[in-house]
Amino acid sequence: MMRGQQGKLRGGLWVASFLMLMALLAGCGGNNAANTPAAEATGGNAASAPEPAASAEPGAEPVTVKLQLKWVPQAQFAGYFLAQDKGYYAAEGLKVEILPGGPDIVPEQQVAGGSADIGVDWVASLLTSQEQEMPLVQIAQIFQKSGLVLVSKKEAGITTPADLKGKKVGNWMGGNEFEILALLDKYKLDSGKDLNFTKQGFTMDQFLGGELDAASAMTYNEYQVVLESGIKAEELSVIDMNDEGVAMLEDNLFANKEWLEANKETAAKFVRASLKGWADAIADPEAAVDSVMKLAEEGSTTREHQLTMMTEVAKLIQPEGFDASKLGYTDAAAFQQTADIALKFGVIKTAADMNTAYTNEIVEMAAK
Repeated sequence: MMRGQQGKLRGGLWVASFLMLMALLAGCGGNNAANTPAAEATGGNAASAPEPAASAEPGAEPVTVKLQLKWVPQAQFAGYFLAQDKGYYAAEGLKVEILPGGPDIVPEQQVAGGSADIGVDWVASLLTSQEQEMPLVQIAQIFQKSGLVLVSKKEAGITTPADLKGKKVGNWMGGNEFEILALLDKYKLDSGKDLNFTKQGFTMDQFLGGELDAASAMTYNEYQVVLESGIKAEELSVIDMNDEGVAMLEDNLFANKEWLEANKETAAKFVRASLKGWADAIADPEAAVDSVMKLAEEGSTTREHQLTMMTEVAKLIQPEGFDASKLGYTDAAAFQQTADIALKFGVIKTAADMNTAYTNEIVEMAAK
């Protein structure tokens, strides 16, 4: 992302003359798309950007908002990239800087420390940070369902969670294991005695090589990697956390409380544009992946994989039967279930305060 540079001008009458000149130039240069905030945010390609909405005051400096992603650019975040490319942020008077994540980046720390204004992460991680007294609050829930499953080859004989007894089961750990622990607890299985619960790498090599009987997988990523390896869906058994009633909410949007208090309108504009981007991404996966592939590291993925990911992500954001007008809303029962599981398995030591952990106020403002 490009950052604007501001210089300091000195001198009384000279400043006044300069400002008058700049006002005239601004009036003459209003149609120069290459210099608009949308062009800056998308690398100069703003041909398809819509005209600024009424919420963006003509001639006003765009407000910078920094968004910290949970991971590297991929279809998991396509809605934000598409909102950028279509000029939805610019139309709201925003200059959004989308910061990629990675294995060494904790979005909550970035937002709490002021390096970003809004972050994307899983709710369990946010709850942990809130308990550590980081000034954070959830302002939108993007994924309405969990994408986590346990996948096994049918030859392993795992048709129900009870069949995990005596098996080697993998998970990435580091905060990703709690849905699996809740599943084992539901079936009275001790992760340390009844089965071999082990750390899983970030590829599916262990599973494909037969080192794991069952592996953790996201429906939109690792599960697709297994299929792309040549194993057919009918050769696999899948245990879905949603079906088992142990699902925890995943990708959300959260903000620094202090920043939010002073920038509620800005936050609402960001959420409005982002949800518009997500709605478009769901309706037009091809366009969404166009935006993703421009930012994905060369050679790190394929367009086909990202298209499949976008299709699966759409099922989590707008599940079958879900009211599309509720996109971004935090469901109280789903949030409570996530918090309850987090408490039971020691993610947090004290029960989360539902009155301060999340708010739907910003999404409701965005809907107006």
